[in-house]
Amino acid sequence: MRSWTVTIRAALLGVLFVALSSLILMLRISPADEITKLRVGDVAPRDVLAPKHITYVSDIETEAARARAEAAVAEIYDLPDARIARRQVARARLILDYFDSVRADRYASPDEKRDLIAAVNDLVLTDKNIVGLLSADDQTWAVVKTETLSVLDQAMRAEIRPAQLATSRRRLPTLLGLDVSDQAATIVVAIAEDLIQPNTFVNEQRTAEERQMARNSVQPVPVTYEVNESVLRAGDIVRPEHIEALRALGLQQPETTIWGNLGALGFMAVIGALIGIYMGSFRPRLLKQGRYVWLQFGLLLFFVAIIRLMVPSHTLLPYLVPTAALGMVVATLIDPYLAVMLTASMGLVVGYVAEGSLELAVFAVVSGLVGIFTLGRFERMNRLLWAGVCVATANGLVILVFRLPTGKFDSVGLGQLIATGLANGVLSASLTLIIFFVVSSTLGITTSLQLLDLARPTQPLLRLLLLRAPGTYHHSLVVSNLAEQAAERVGANALLSRVGAYYHDVGKAVRPYFFVENQMRGPNIQDRLDPYTSAQLIINHVKDGLEMARKYRLPQDICAFIVEHQGTSLTKYFYHKAVDHAGDPAQVNAEEFRYPGPKPQSRETAIVMLADSCEAAVRASDPNSVEEIDKIVHRIIMDKVTSGELDECELTMHDLNLIRSTFTQMLKGVYHPRLKYPEEVQDRLLTPAPAVEGGLAAAPGVEAPEAAPAIAASQDETPC
Repeated sequence: MRSWTVTIRAALLGVLFVALSSLILMLRISPADEITKLRVGDVAPRDVLAPKHITYVSDIETEAARARAEAAVAEIYDLPDARIARRQVARARLILDYFDSVRADRYASPDEKRDLIAAVNDLVLTDKNIVGLLSADDQTWAVVKTETLSVLDQAMRAEIRPAQLATSRRRLPTLLGLDVSDQAATIVVAIAEDLIQPNTFVNEQRTAEERQMARNSVQPVPVTYEVNESVLRAGDIVRPEHIEALRALGLQQPETTIWGNLGALGFMAVIGALIGIYMGSFRPRLLKQGRYVWLQFGLLLFFVAIIRLMVPSHTLLPYLVPTAALGMVVATLIDPYLAVMLTASMGLVVGYVAEGSLELAVFAVVSGLVGIFTLGRFERMNRLLWAGVCVATANGLVILVFRLPTGKFDSVGLGQLIATGLANGVLSASLTLIIFFVVSSTLGITTSLQLLDLARPTQPLLRLLLLRAPGTYHHSLVVSNLAEQAAERVGANALLSRVGAYYHDVGKAVRPYFFVENQMRGPNIQDRLDPYTSAQLIINHVKDGLEMARKYRLPQDICAFIVEHQGTSLTKYFYHKAVDHAGDPAQVNAEEFRYPGPKPQSRETAIVMLADSCEAAVRASDPNSVEEIDKIVHRIIMDKVTSGELDECELTMHDLNLIRSTFTQMLKGVYHPRLKYPEEVQDRLLTPAPAVEGGLAAAPGVEAPEAAPAIAASQDETPC
């Protein structure tokens, strides 16, 4: 049921993110000025001067130049088609043969002959031409036929384009022989001019290719405006190029359309779905942590708003968008792998808002990734400085990679871009630091800076623990070292584990004398109390620690170590003691001897639980070999596994094996066997040495004694 609740909450939050981020992208951000309302055809109400130096590629001028280049390419015609000439000559022969038959028809009247000749579809002959054709003598008719075929053959051999057809027909008289009579010439021209047809046509494909090549050869046309240069004069008619200049200068924004809004909604839906699928598939534990989900939600909306404000219609501002800060914050506070995903997503948003700019998209992604990889866990302030330097360097390199190969750049403009990229690194580091402070104070999320501050020995609560419960303080230091090394081995937050271990037992400072590590040798005060009272005193150190943590305003992540380091385990020593007194286990309520919990919810608190138990058990057992230490550590870890104390954290068996080897290696160095000195040597060591040149001299051949081993007991087995 709980998993369904988490899924539904995450889905609703994802829908809300898509809706709000899409709304941000749809908003028009422009000053309320009459210039912003100008449209093509309007009259400029006043002079408009460029507020800054700008060089941009004019789509309008570029398109005009390409149109001129395309128009300059003439239509390309194929070579004359000889098949058309042969077809027309053959048609002429058929027509002339038909005329022969009509002329030779003795039974047809003159009117019928005229009608038969006029019925030829290919020719449009006047009555005068028809009469001349019928009345011509045989010699003249023979000349007509010969010249008609000759003239048609000559005319069709030349290139005749559709537009040149009339010209070709007008040239027919020049092709006649000089000895042709006027009567014959008139008939020849009348017949031939209707048979002439175009024999060469436009090659549409080649023409389109040549014109496209001409368009492609035109480079983008840059337009430059200097500061205070006139863009519009009062009274000018606004043309498209004026609107383009106003938008490039940031004085206008493109009009939004329903399709543009739907595109923004669809794009952000894709981004939201990718993030949701990634978290559900690879980082489901993050969905259960409400604070971190809200932090991610707020950061994404914040950076989408920054991108929408800084990227459109600007030249330098897009290179100042601090997307690297998003990656560094998420990597440090939430998860480095999720930070990579969100950085890539914001890079896509930058490219979308910049109308498909690959350069800006790569710029945003590379700067974010470099920030993530160089900052790491951010356990030192100089790491943030180093991350800022690396981000600035990466920004400059990306700009050079995209600008230099083109060979067309303004050295001054390139210098400004690189300077902006370097400033981006400084801004990203600064914004990361600011977000850390804001997040820690509003959402209660513990930052690395807070942890570093809490780790200082001068912290009031640590000093109180040192003064009132020095044994517990020393125990916490050992546990912190164990937890830090183990956390590094399994990829958990080592700094959080170390600082959490410092404070996990602060509740013992309320009644330090009830815990054996704070007692001197002698009778244990717990021996004078009944098991129930002793158990409650021991268990109450969790509640007392939580109250002290709230009093000293410790972050919630540190409080988790106080309440989870014992989980719901049993105070076995007092439970068995109560069973022994009662004589019957059924008469003893085990819940009265159990810590309130909860069980460890994170890998870090689980590691501190294991380190706390293993350190106490090894200290109490006083092992004589590494093998004994390893057996104790293995027994403690398996006891926590079988009792279910580790069921709600994400430690795997592989992690537990790494933790076991780490604990064994470190505890070997802490609780190694000591050399026991003979009594006479001890007496000599305790005798004050004579002063030698103002100093202390040791006995000849005798080394300084090591500290005597402390007598301690495990919390699971003794009243510590």
